[in-house]
Amino acid sequence: MKPIGMTHYTAVNALGYGNAAILKSLQEQRMGLTPCDFNGAALNTYIGKVDDLPSYALTDQYAKYDCRNNRLANAVLLQDGFADAVCQKIKQYGATRVAVIIGTSTSGVEELEQSYRLRDPVTGRLPTEKQLQYTYNLFSISDYIATRLGAEGPCYTVSTACSSSAKVFAVAARLIQSGLCDAAVVGGVDTLCLNTLHGFNSLQLLSEQPCQPFDKHRKGVSIGEGGGLAFLEKESNTSNAKVMLMGYGESTDAYHMSSPCPDGRGAAASMSKALQSSGLGADQIDYINLHGTGSDINDSSEANAVFNIFGGTMPATATKGYTGHTLGAAGITETVISLLSLENQFLPVTVNTEIVDPKVTINIQTRDVAGSFAAPIKTVMSNSFGFGGNNCSLVFGLL
Repeated sequence: MKPIGMTHYTAVNALGYGNAAILKSLQEQRMGLTPCDFNGAALNTYIGKVDDLPSYALTDQYAKYDCRNNRLANAVLLQDGFADAVCQKIKQYGATRVAVIIGTSTSGVEELEQSYRLRDPVTGRLPTEKQLQYTYNLFSISDYIATRLGAEGPCYTVSTACSSSAKVFAVAARLIQSGLCDAAVVGGVDTLCLNTLHGFNSLQLLSEQPCQPFDKHRKGVSIGEGGGLAFLEKESNTSNAKVMLMGYGESTDAYHMSSPCPDGRGAAASMSKALQSSGLGADQIDYINLHGTGSDINDSSEANAVFNIFGGTMPATATKGYTGHTLGAAGITETVISLLSLENQFLPVTVNTEIVDPKVTINIQTRDVAGSFAAPIKTVMSNSFGFGGNNCSLVFGLL
């Protein structure tokens, strides 16, 4: 594929609001995970929670969209001048020529949880003041962002579990390169809710300590919430872009509903396709941002896949120890981290990981190995692998 420039991007997660706060936390090796205190969830685990979301409540003409998920989207729009910059771009291209493609796994499920708590004790009817079609609906997040920005091009939500907001880049690339639009707002938002926390607990995947991807003693996942957005533009209008989407790869191995194939064949397929799409060889990638959830089978499977494609020397980092696993927002969360690494020429360490599992034969960057250090990187691959084998790998590079 022809590279597509990204002229604006930003994120909000447990590390903070906006690129500067996230970069500072990464460089200081400071995680954002805290003991679980979400909405009365009595679970012995750690979470990556975004503070102060009530201050981003939606009012006036956007009040019908108000929920935790859309509040986080609102917060993202206001970081790093993103909304203002994109509104100017929409005027330049024309509203119908800008797409909005957003990934999420739960959307406003927490709003539905609240509605069930408030249902009529006699009839069981849900409260009428809760407009669930604008909050609980998976399309809610894309609809709100497009409405807020004034974009009128193709608009839809991608929901493929934890690869959702990585796959949006592939969708946008196809739309732009087919001529159906000139630019696209892509990203993802997922927020904490009891359904997610108790669901992962029922799968016995939650760790009682901050997650330790690829560690010998890893015990599971830390759930987080986050959101991020990026603006992609057709090749002729990216002179002010610093980074670009160079390629993407997608695969669906369908090995198991919630576990990847142990040999990593699905993950390897998505990485191979991303390399093919970018026109780069494995030796031309400088760094890999791993999916790295901290669960035993996921980390082992991904390590097998990476070793089969890149061997054992490629520098690789798993960053969910900073943010928690942000599920449908994991792709954009780790894309922003990858882009910050590229623009600032450094490799973040895999925080919390102390002793790399000796069965993992890839080059995990830990404090002992590297620290957060300067590195001449020009390309990075970011992996996102979801339940059911929904896999996506993205390749980014400096212009």
